[in-house]
Amino acid sequence: MKILLTGAGGFTGRHFTRHAQAAGHEVVALRAQLGEREAVEHEVLAAGPDVVVHLAAISFIIHQDEQTFYAVNTIGTMNLLAALAKLPSPPCQVLLASSANVYGNAEASPLVEDQFPAPVNHYAMSKLAMEYMARTYADKLPIVIARPFNYTGPGQDKSFVIPKIVGHFANKSPFIELGNLHVEREYNDVRMVCDAYLQLLQHGEVGQTYNVCSGQTYTLQHVIETLSRLSAHKLEVKVNPAFVRANEVHRLCGNPAKLRKLLADRGVTQQQVSLSDTLTWMLSSNQGF
Repeated sequence: MKILLTGAGGFTGRHFTRHAQAAGHEVVALRAQLGEREAVEHEVLAAGPDVVVHLAAISFIIHQDEQTFYAVNTIGTMNLLAALAKLPSPPCQVLLASSANVYGNAEASPLVEDQFPAPVNHYAMSKLAMEYMARTYADKLPIVIARPFNYTGPGQDKSFVIPKIVGHFANKSPFIELGNLHVEREYNDVRMVCDAYLQLLQHGEVGQTYNVCSGQTYTLQHVIETLSRLSAHKLEVKVNPAFVRANEVHRLCGNPAKLRKLLADRGVTQQQVSLSDTLTWMLSSNQGF
């Protein structure tokens, strides 16, 4: 397939590019800024892709400019879809990467795709707005939405908590400052996420939304203990109140049943990578540290 990829230069985009190319696909990176509607349209029409993977987004939850979330994640996506709708031959699949953060602090857990969304920050709200906006193109484009839960890997920016912690262990730092150590998150492997995206391009049902998750959560305390064992290094953890978010989602755990059934029905098994393997990979890599 010829895959048009947005966000190709980002953390997930770089890993996805390698994964897709290793599987024999051609990846064409969208270079235009999503806010530049005419430039986006020009590149899209020139590319003529078979499928599209839309990863470009502002994803750091405490980004200082709140309006940027909507300008990029919502309006930028609208510009992309508008351009794709003008192709003489529409792509076979358009995969939009949303976020599990749209669920917010839901009482039900693990979360299923039909759980009513309740976003608690502008990043999540902009992603949910993107999902609703995309419905206006449902009669023009074959759209599939992915909601990835937290994931990590080498090359992720150290503004995210897992690369920050791994970096401190890799550098044998004496201490680290963190926020709430007891929030529960899935810390999945970027390779699993990229594999899921590629499978959804081939097998995802148009108009459907899929959690990309493992259903396994960990506290940061568990991550620290695992890294201490893997690196044979101990560090002091200091809780900094400035790092504790006011609107913290306390537990974010997904139910992977829908995606797993989709793949199983087509003879495919969802890739799984253990947290220990992911952290070992990150410790052994120089990317991002």
